[in-house]
Amino acid sequence: MAGRLQGKIALISGGATGMGGAASRLFAAEGAKVGIVDRNVEAGRAAVADIQNAGGTAVFSEADVAKSADVTRAVAEVNAALGAINVLFNHAGTIIIKPFLETSEEEWDWLMDVNVKSMFLMTKAVLPQMIAGGGGSIVCTSSISGIVSTPLEVAYSTTKGACQMFARAIAVDFRDKGIRCNAVCPGFVRTPHGLREVKELAALGIDTSDAALAASQGRICEPEEVARAALFLASDEASFINGTHLFVDNGFTAV
Repeated sequence: MAGRLQGKIALISGGATGMGGAASRLFAAEGAKVGIVDRNVEAGRAAVADIQNAGGTAVFSEADVAKSADVTRAVAEVNAALGAINVLFNHAGTIIIKPFLETSEEEWDWLMDVNVKSMFLMTKAVLPQMIAGGGGSIVCTSSISGIVSTPLEVAYSTTKGACQMFARAIAVDFRDKGIRCNAVCPGFVRTPHGLREVKELAALGIDTSDAALAASQGRICEPEEVARAALFLASDEASFINGTHLFVDNGFTAV
């Protein structure tokens, strides 16, 4: 039985660890040839080895996706190794947790670069080849924080709101070129990023206990659950889904 991404060439930014790492392995298991772009060289190479050991195809390119030159080089390396990209998972991102009045301009700019500018650069680099190939699918990682704000996360919530709107705007501009662009919006996830968020919020007096997480979303989300949502949006099964936000939060934002 053919995989859900059979014949696709997928590029995943932030694809070495956490939700991105889970997506890299899942996309490959579903038939895609996967290009992993990340700053974490050791984890990126480990992910490639896992995929290859399972019979899949993957390559790794080290890059800071907030830097134009890095993105241009990484996309070129993936193209040279695998071919033209028709699936892009804009997953790379990070977080700043601190009082708004203590947030520096440099921190604000840095978070905007990593979480939002990276999507601009990656999408701009990949879109021409998708259009030339007759279409493609783009998935952007946003968050529940795009519509519900957690205390002490003004900068982060702002970036994630931008990620949601970016996905919608790309969908509108490029629908007639055969491009779909959607956002996946996780709640609290059991990843290094998610567990750091829980720990840092707790240290600043925010209740992120197991009981609090249970009340808001039942339990902590597993990275593979987000990867499966991204897989659906990336696949042809979502052929008429464009410009949407898929919340993977077990009802957090529905309350």
